[in-house]
Amino acid sequence: MSLSVLNSSPGVVVRAAIIGAGPTGLYLSIVLARRGHSVVLIDRDPGPPAGVPVTGWARKGVMQFHHPHGFRQQVLESMREDMPEVWDALYRAGAEAVMRPDGADIVVGFNCRRSMFEKVLREAAVAEPGVEFVLAHADEVVTAAGRAAGVRAGSLLVPAGLVIDASGRAGQLGRGLRAPAENHDCGLAYVSRQYELLPGAEDGPVNSPVGMVLTCEGYLAIVFKQDNRTFSVLVARSAGDRALARMRHPEVFEAGLRAIPALAAWTDPARSRPVTPALPGGRLYNRYQGQFAEDGSVPIPGLIFAGDAVCTTNPTAGRGVSTSLLQARELARLIGEHPGDPESATGEFAAWCDAWIKPWFADHVYWDDDLARRWAGGEIDLTRPLPSDLVVAATEADPSLFRVVGPYLQMKALPGTLAAVQPQVRDLYASGWRPTPADAPSRDELAALLAAHGTAHDTAHDGDGHFVDSPA
Repeated sequence: MSLSVLNSSPGVVVRAAIIGAGPTGLYLSIVLARRGHSVVLIDRDPGPPAGVPVTGWARKGVMQFHHPHGFRQQVLESMREDMPEVWDALYRAGAEAVMRPDGADIVVGFNCRRSMFEKVLREAAVAEPGVEFVLAHADEVVTAAGRAAGVRAGSLLVPAGLVIDASGRAGQLGRGLRAPAENHDCGLAYVSRQYELLPGAEDGPVNSPVGMVLTCEGYLAIVFKQDNRTFSVLVARSAGDRALARMRHPEVFEAGLRAIPALAAWTDPARSRPVTPALPGGRLYNRYQGQFAEDGSVPIPGLIFAGDAVCTTNPTAGRGVSTSLLQARELARLIGEHPGDPESATGEFAAWCDAWIKPWFADHVYWDDDLARRWAGGEIDLTRPLPSDLVVAATEADPSLFRVVGPYLQMKALPGTLAAVQPQVRDLYASGWRPTPADAPSRDELAALLAAHGTAHDTAHDGDGHFVDSPA
């Protein structure tokens, strides 16, 4: 197959090729274009279909696209400071600012579907002078004299002195170039469903800026408020829990929600209606992979990895887009600081990610392992540092802990800062105190209830830790 050479406009050599039009790639394309770079954004997805609700936008290869997302203060700050008109567009599109729970007039994030967020951000990137979209699959990084020289995307050759791989955790472009990722199974899987409030209906009960968070005995249930009077309900379970895996079927999912009072209130047919099927999520992993080859060298000078290609964490804490856009902002800053020297930018970016992104990965690895142990019947272990979820839960009994826990929850302070209150929290649990259980059935009670709701399908194991439908 012959290759045609793409330039962004006659006589202009493309300087930056960004692979992946997710939040990281879209954000970087706008910021870099505004800083004088000519950008080509390569993605195989054609974008949202015209005239179709965002629930009808299928993002192939992005499993989490229609699952609930929380957008933290870091995402809002990034847009307000770098592209305020995008925040204005999101607000007009129905996103809702979230205020700090103590009543202070401080915005701490916003409620929005991932699909709506990407739609608005994509429209901004399409309209941005200096950004050109290429609808294709990025096949390989092209090199010249040992450095990145562009990207081969189908029949196109996109010249670029800088290539940014923002293709996500499943991206294949850099496979084998970097040292192996640190990969830890979260031990969780989940099912979610989107709903729309009926005309005149009010929100259901809330206990969190995102909506309603229920830490139940053996599982987790969350209501995420979103844009345009929509919300999502998510139920997370142990990955090997075959009984709760039946909630992938809509009738079983609804039966489970009816047994949990807060979720039943939100999804009462007199208040809301579902707008998607029950959406099963894949097995969850905490993953971190740096920039370097196993020998510590930059594998291809001029190729930099960002976003989920560097770090993914358990999504139940809503850190994914935040850690990705924090990376995007820092990477854009370093590219400007090292013009024409992407290798130096790569080294500094790798060190920054190790210092400011990897701790969130490590936090979830420890937290998830301990939660899985407790869900399996283990007791709280006071012989070692308590995981973050137990430290946060202790604020119920001792609000003074918020002086340290609050900044951590807002991602304004790294997880290591929680060490300052470990003795105080350990003493609290040692006294016999335990968090007030959620008003919800236990895992075993819920499993027994779901067993009474048969379906035309059952669940079967696919050999890779996932459950799949099998015909009756």
